[in-house]
Amino acid sequence: MLKNMLKNILDSLVNLFFPSVCASCGTLLLKGEKTVCTTCRYLLPKTKYELDTNNPLMLSFLGQMPFNAVTAEYFFSKSGHVQALIHGLKYHGARDNGIFLGQEIGKSIKDAPDFQHIDYLIPIPLHPKKLKIRGYNQSMVIAQGIEETTGIPIAGDCLIRKVFTSTQTKKSREERWQNVKDIFAVVNVGKLEGKHVLLIDDVLTTGATLMSAGKALYGVKDIKVSVATAACASG
Repeated sequence: MLKNMLKNILDSLVNLFFPSVCASCGTLLLKGEKTVCTTCRYLLPKTKYELDTNNPLMLSFLGQMPFNAVTAEYFFSKSGHVQALIHGLKYHGARDNGIFLGQEIGKSIKDAPDFQHIDYLIPIPLHPKKLKIRGYNQSMVIAQGIEETTGIPIAGDCLIRKVFTSTQTKKSREERWQNVKDIFAVVNVGKLEGKHVLLIDDVLTTGATLMSAGKALYGVKDIKVSVATAACASG
């Protein structure tokens, strides 16, 4: 009992001097709120694409990559609240943002018809050099949130990034494809044969990275590949 009292006192002092704020809008979190405030949870722009087999993201890959299903949880816009979550995750060490995003994806796909019977989650991997610089893979953190919600295991040992590439930011569609073309390879192939896997990434823009990863994965016998990202461009 004394231990719990001391912990509560310590937590209260921490919150007094270092109050928790919403990772999306920056307002103070109320008691019981975690990472994202209740208002933002309600207002963040969900796509609902997991319920639409022929959504715009799925159609954008037609004739290029035979994905089983494609979705993104939120619409992303510059200086928007979703951007704040993504940037906090990628550049400021806010892993809780990634867990939140993954949990929300998990809730959305759990009962969605096109995302049933998934065997493994496969986060888009970072090159070891980039992983050492950042300290963690943001797509892996998102996958951990999905795993918490759905119980689908992560297969983090099957897809590797064999080439170190420069950032995709400010590159054209063609430049993005050339930048990531043939940079992935599949290992532990037997583990994925005949399986339905869900590729996980943070933001879907041109889809070049996902197509490159898909190209590598579709070399596996009888594999089925679906895609889920935390966000995609609005409109």
